[in-house]
Amino acid sequence: QFRETITDRDLAILDALNKRLSLVQKLHAYKRAHDYGLHDATREDWVLAYIARANRGPLDAAALRTFWPHLIDLTTSEAARLNAAADV
Repeated sequence: QFRETITDRDLAILDALNKRLSLVQKLHAYKRAHDYGLHDATREDWVLAYIARANRGPLDAAALRTFWPHLIDLTTSEAARLNAAADV
């Protein structure tokens, strides 16, 4: 039963990741269309601080700080790839 519940959570994480990617892709397209810079380090720092405050564990703050930049990099690079493919 634990494994089934974990698998359900994994699918929920995947769904959330794909929804996040869709939003990031739309944001990138908007920024490119309006000549805005794609990278906003201030926003990324703010989001990390915000989610760190919202985190109720058991994931500790150090693990969150390690994980979160990977999530940002993944969705940012994938959104750029999708937008580049759409431009072809």
